[in-house]
Amino acid sequence: MSGGFPARLAESAAAVQGRLDTAMAGLAEVPAVQGMRWACNGGKRLRGFLVTEGAALHGVGLADAVTAAAAIEALHAYSLVHDDLPCMDDDALRRGQPTVHVKWDEATAVLAGDALQTLAFSLLSDPSCHADPAVRLDLVASLAMAAGAEGMVLGQALDIAAETAAAPLTLDEIIALQAGKTGALIRWSGEAGARLGRGDVTPLGRYATALGLAFQIADDLLDVTGDAAAAGKALGKDAAAGKATFVSLLGVDGARARAHALVEEACDALAPYGGAAEALRDCARYVVERDR
Repeated sequence: MSGGFPARLAESAAAVQGRLDTAMAGLAEVPAVQGMRWACNGGKRLRGFLVTEGAALHGVGLADAVTAAAAIEALHAYSLVHDDLPCMDDDALRRGQPTVHVKWDEATAVLAGDALQTLAFSLLSDPSCHADPAVRLDLVASLAMAAGAEGMVLGQALDIAAETAAAPLTLDEIIALQAGKTGALIRWSGEAGARLGRGDVTPLGRYATALGLAFQIADDLLDVTGDAAAAGKALGKDAAAGKATFVSLLGVDGARARAHALVEEACDALAPYGGAAEALRDCARYVVERDR
């Protein structure tokens, strides 16, 4: 890839969409498959970009990284489909369009999400992901850990429990919750490029850990200060539910300052890569400045 962050993000996003389209081509035209495709439309594709950009830092080109990038976007799409269900966050709008259960029904949304999750692991286990079966196994095992009961699912479970807890969560408890719910998949995305290139995951892991927390703080800020039309989803739900967030605990200015400090931490972690990691530094800055 060439150019600055916007161009590289767009190139990665287009490649990821193409790989997802190929992976879903030929599937039976039933509502669950239509829901899969619907859920994969749009989005920032930041997780896929982290994969392809991290891979580039380890000598792995876009064509060789795109399957892993498509896998994380498929898994992320599954998480959103299920998160939007009435039994979870009960959202009617996602990425500016009706959520899957609204456009079809709840059963279709459950099946579409299930199929997207399994598609992610199918992609990672495919030889097109990497020629070395050991690398593919490492990617599968690490994503299973990040997505499951020690990662994203744990974070979501803690979030649900917090809704009926006797006392609001403390700052440390929110950080732990978000490290699973949002941070685990972002960390995997950051490290995946190094895994593809058989490199040290430590610098990109540190980068992605800070980035994931900054991303969630920015989401909390958008929920309070953002514009629903620009965000493409309902805002203000956390405050309406009385949930503790980074903004409720730190205030708008305090949360914004914490997010920017995390961006600096993320950028510092990229020092071993020098100027080659500038697009990832720009990505970190974008995360806290975005409007959706």
